[in-house]
Amino acid sequence: MPAIPRDGARSRALAPPGGTLRLAGPPDATRLLPMMVDFNAGEGISVDERALRPALEHLLREPALGRVWFILGPTRQPDDIAGYAVVTFGYDLEFAGHDSFLTELYLLPGARGQGLGRAALAAIESATSALGIRAMHLMVRNENTAARRLYQSARYESPPRLFLSKRLPQKGARSPRLSPRLVPGRDA
Repeated sequence: MPAIPRDGARSRALAPPGGTLRLAGPPDATRLLPMMVDFNAGEGISVDERALRPALEHLLREPALGRVWFILGPTRQPDDIAGYAVVTFGYDLEFAGHDSFLTELYLLPGARGQGLGRAALAAIESATSALGIRAMHLMVRNENTAARRLYQSARYESPPRLFLSKRLPQKGARSPRLSPRLVPGRDA
């Protein structure tokens, strides 16, 4: 299975042909943040913008963590931004390798209902599959019927287990990959 690129392999070539997506980079954080705030407000998620910016910038600089793409509008021009998507990477034995989480797929209100979400989802799946990712997970609010229909039509299913989540207390601002406690062979 191909390794997830950690360096210059993070090229825009990872966006599939057809121009549905444009890979975002560190200079794009300012353009992404207002959409992210709107996405989270619509999901009923309280975000601290002062914490969101450095977390986003870290993700944009570290391709081993995931990808952030702009979703292009109907003209497919690089500056015709209709929304964005965020995919983060993980590893799961159930899938015998890398898996991913589509944490955010957002379209600006004027871009909805035009098939852009469906095209973006297909392009995201293609791009992540090309990286050797074996599964993609996502969450959707039950009352978001349009998004549920989109994901169900793309054959996303609710697993037979309940998804639970918990925020863990942080004793510092170090990245997990830098922590000596998470070195392979030394983990508890």
